[in-house]
Amino acid sequence: MINLIEKGKYKLIETKGQVKILYLGKKQFAWVWVEEIGEILVSSYTEHETDQLLAVGKYEIYEVENEPKLADLMHLELEVGEGLRQGYLLLTGLPDEEKKRARIIPTKELVIR
Repeated sequence: MINLIEKGKYKLIETKGQVKILYLGKKQFAWVWVEEIGEILVSSYTEHETDQLLAVGKYEIYEVENEPKLADLMHLELEVGEGLRQGYLLLTGLPDEEKKRARIIPTKELVIR
């Protein structure tokens, strides 16, 4: 079963302090590398000054269960070019008010509709 949970436009920027910020619609997350953990998204509620625009496009978030060849997790897909998407697994979903951090793992898995 594949459920589309959310879709919209995203923007990925880098600040002057070389911190990547991912905007999913109106939500924003710092995208950081943590030694021995890997990449994580951290809830962010402050304004960030853009030093570099890294990417813009559409995004989709899916909940996947019992699908052959797809992990039973939340999947984030970012449009990275015309007809191209990059998939990510969100092991515990997106960060929120209660859960400030969440792992994000790049994957070759794409939800095909």
